[in-house]
Amino acid sequence: MAEDWHSRWEQGRIGWHEAAGNAALRKYWSALPGKSRVLVPLCGKTLDLLWLEERSLVVTGVELSPIAARSFFDENELTFSVCELGEMTIYSGNERNIRICCGDYFRFAAERFDALYDRGALVAMPPVLREKYARHTDSLLKPGASRLVVTLEYEQSVVAGPPYSVKTDEIQQLWPGLRRVSEKDDLANCPPKFREAGLTEILEVVWITP
Repeated sequence: MAEDWHSRWEQGRIGWHEAAGNAALRKYWSALPGKSRVLVPLCGKTLDLLWLEERSLVVTGVELSPIAARSFFDENELTFSVCELGEMTIYSGNERNIRICCGDYFRFAAERFDALYDRGALVAMPPVLREKYARHTDSLLKPGASRLVVTLEYEQSVVAGPPYSVKTDEIQQLWPGLRRVSEKDDLANCPPKFREAGLTEILEVVWITP
């Protein structure tokens, strides 16, 4: 899995990236006290990191590819510093409360976070890794942490992920406390392979803590 994701970034095959950020985040994110710590797993170079930080939050993304981390800071004209911490390489913004920790998410450890924003992590996990991902994520969050999770639903038999289809029953098994608050057809924002395979609809589904 790691080799495939490195290859995607090296070749620029990042069809899941939303250049303008995610609209559902802006609509459904719950206000948090200033300096609350937010975890964004498999963050890529999303502008959502900036949007969250602009709400006086302290944002930590975790990402496998150093290309993605450097691209985030370079494309947003932000200076950054780099240091090694255990098995992770940490890219920290000099002007903004944003850091991207590069390495294996399953080896990432930190002081527990107040909130989770997951738009591209769960849907990047093949079925065999989703339970492991959910439990590791739980270990990184404070009890009662705020969560916003974005998933996709489509006919998986037509085209293979990633990003994968994650249906309601699986979400409710992994995180029983989440509430489904919206769904919309998001085919236009998905990688071209989905349209090329003949899919006519992909639902983007938003889940939040009550």
